[in-house]
Amino acid sequence: MLTYTTYVAPSKPVVSADLPPGETRRMWSPTSATLISGEHEAVLVDALMTRAEGHDLAEWIAAKGKQLTTIFITHGHGDHFFGATEVLARFPDARLVASPAVVDVMQQQLEPRWYDDFWQPRFPGQLTEKPVIAVPLDAPLTLEGEELAVVDLGHTDTDSTTALYVESLGLAVAGDAVYDNIHPYLAESGTEGIDHWLAALDTISALNPKAVVAGHKPSDGNDSPQWIDETRSYLQTFAAIAAATHTTTDLYNAVVDAYPDRLNRGVLWNSARTLKPLP
Repeated sequence: MLTYTTYVAPSKPVVSADLPPGETRRMWSPTSATLISGEHEAVLVDALMTRAEGHDLAEWIAAKGKQLTTIFITHGHGDHFFGATEVLARFPDARLVASPAVVDVMQQQLEPRWYDDFWQPRFPGQLTEKPVIAVPLDAPLTLEGEELAVVDLGHTDTDSTTALYVESLGLAVAGDAVYDNIHPYLAESGTEGIDHWLAALDTISALNPKAVVAGHKPSDGNDSPQWIDETRSYLQTFAAIAAATHTTTDLYNAVVDAYPDRLNRGVLWNSARTLKPLP
């Protein structure tokens, strides 16, 4: 019988002078990694970002006493795979895999415009110099005889995303298709991207999962399927507000009013800035 547990790397400071109204510093959202375990072996879904996070994640896995066979990456954003280098240093026999389309996005994240100009300035001295890229998954992913189904989602908070579904657990590890009480990253979406994201949520809902692990969630997140609907409602609300406002600040303030308790307003500010002019 398979089981699962999650590890959540806490929110951390980001080096950035671009502050949302009323905020005194930028933070990165807490990020999850999921370990699916059998009697003897385990599969990790996503691998966090910094060297320290990867190291701590590897130690957490080692304490479970399972042989890590595979690290599966749900999507190409660096905060979900840069830490794999440290995990593989602890588990050198594990393989790092993703769908072919996700591998393409991972490779883009190591181009200078992303790795040198975006990631490293925001997390100076914290990232591995040469993050490992996954190999394309070309056969079913299994754990102790049970298939872990790779679900293609298309665009969610970036292009070519996937989820992993474990039928015996009713578990959907959703990556960044689902956000748990944290402002979703919409800077790569625009209006058309939101439509694709809503379709991806329908794909996850159709699985009728009993548990859904969001890629970004608080440490006390409950993995409830409700976060599919909560994410859907947020996207629809954001799109409606975006259609009715004219500036970054107006869009930002209106979404904050609609979701005053959601974590990480900095990511909302990024999303608003891509759609509307300042102020």
